[in-house]
This record gives sequence, C-alpha cells and structure tokens, in this order.
Amino acid sequence: MSERRAEGTWVPLAHRVPELGALELLLAVARLGSLGRAARELGISQPAASGRIRSMERQLGVALLDRSPRGSRLTEAGALVTDWARRVVEAAEAFDAGTQALRGRRDSRLTVAASMTIAEYLLPGWLIALRAARPDTAVSLLAGNSATVAERLLSGEADLGFVEGLSVPEGLDGTVIGHDRLVVVAAPGHPWARRRTPLTAAELARAPLILRERGSGTRQVLDSALSKSGGLAEPLLELASTTAVKAAVVSGAGPAVLSELAVTEELTARRLTEIHLHDIPLHRALRAVWRRSQLPTGPARDLLTLTSQPANPAAPGVPPAKPGGE
Repeated sequence: MSERRAEGTWVPLAHRVPELGALELLLAVARLGSLGRAARELGISQPAASGRIRSMERQLGVALLDRSPRGSRLTEAGALVTDWARRVVEAAEAFDAGTQALRGRRDSRLTVAASMTIAEYLLPGWLIALRAARPDTAVSLLAGNSATVAERLLSGEADLGFVEGLSVPEGLDGTVIGHDRLVVVAAPGHPWARRRTPLTAAELARAPLILRERGSGTRQVLDSALSKSGGLAEPLLELASTTAVKAAVVSGAGPAVLSELAVTEELTARRLTEIHLHDIPLHRALRAVWRRSQLPTGPARDLLTLTSQPANPAAPGVPPAKPGGE
C-alpha cells in the first residue's frame, strides 16, 4: 500500500521515504567511506551533502552515520537502510532504462497525415530536414483530404497532421504554420483566359468546375467563399487529388480552383492561365494539428519546429510559420 494512516490521516509514501538523491548519496558514502568524497562524486558541496543526510535521519528517525575526523561510518541502522536503499536505487535504474527504451521506440518512427497540397508541395522539404536531424527515425506519410487527416489523428493512426481549411477539425488542437492563396486556373484556350474583366463570385458559382472531393480543404474554402452567391454549381468533374485536377485543367477539360503552390510551375510555363477575380476571398490557413491536449513530442515536435524555419525550398512563397496557437 502506497499510503498509511497516521493519526486519522493518510500520509503519502513520498512523505515517508527519502528522495532518490539522498539514497544515492548514502550509497556513495558507504562505498567511499567519506561524506566529502561522496559529495564530490555526486557534484554537490559537502555542506549540502551533510544537510541531506541530516534531513534523511530526521525523516527516518534514526542515525545513519557516525562522523569522525577519519571519515564517516555507517551505524547499524545505517547499514540496514543502505541495503534497502540499494534495492530502491536499482529499481529506479531499471525504471529509467525502461522509460528510455520506450522513448527510443517512440522516436524510431513517426507517422504523418497530411492533406494533398501540403503533402505534395511542403512536406518533402520538411522531411528532408527532419531526416538530417533524426537519421534513425523512420517516417510514414499518409496523404488524404483534411477530413481524412482528422480521422487518422483521432484514431491514433497518425502522430501529427497537416490540414488546409477554415478551422481546426473537431477533437484536435493546432497551430497556423503558414497561409495559402487559391487561384482560378484554366487552359490558355479556355474562353476565360481571354477575359478582360475580373470574374465575379456569381459567375464562378454558376460555372461547372473541376473540383476536389468534399472534405478537402480547397473545397471547404470554395464552398464558404461562394455561399452567398448561390453555392457551387454541379461539378464538371470531381477528383480525389490536386495532381488529377491539375492534369484535367491542362488538358482543356475545364477550369478549376487550386492552391497557388500547386500551379506555380504551370503558370510560369504558360500551360495554365490564372483568371483574375473580383473580390472573392480565396485565402486559407495551413495548420499543423494533433489530438486535443496531447502536444507533439519527440520527432513530431521536431517536425513541427521545422515548419517554422524561414528557409524552405519546397515551399516558395509561403510565409514562415508562427507556432503557438490559433
């Protein structure tokens, strides 16, 4: 039993048993035959060591050492206490070894769940940097839409997640790590590419678009932006990845709304044309997320830290992260 009754009250074991440092000091004195040498070995002053022994003697109610100019000798009670202390310290060392093994096992692998844009255009650079810092950590990446990322975190399948959307998914905590702009794009031969006036929200809402599936961060932002203009029209196509949407737009199938990160190369090469908009809010936060009240630790914490590094070759144009909450 970890507590005992004393005068009608429960006295916790921690109040009755000397702390581990005092027991280690007693073992050192028994081994070295000198309080001064034991203090030096443990890196404390001799007055501090003397005070720790006296405090332990008061707590236990017995004398542990006979002190003399020739050194310190265990009393009969001190010899018994030393034997018991040795077993306690050995158990503590076994406890420490076990917890270190648990940390090592935890730190040997990391599972990251990320929505498609972050998985394709941002995470590669972060994971390269993590590999340099933690070469022994094996990383698994699970890509999906923002809703799927939340499901994987809540089920315990992933240790850390990254989403694009309007808010932190239910049941998770998170922090904004950057911002992204969505752009309307079309093939150069599409009629919109020859427009001289910006596209209005009503026009965008009426147009059949090539869209990401429901649950994606891109779809959430677009639904919200066009909610006052009648909402989205029936999709021309509904595809499950940014790469598939982009390929369909390049082929001339129709226009789409995509992350600026995803189409930078195609816009530069003029395989796609950006369609200018009239006052349509298509910006979103990029977030790192984790299970509520379970702050990232080990390699997950290190990866989160890397998202705030100013130099990120895999993420052109994305502002540095500002960890610390919404």
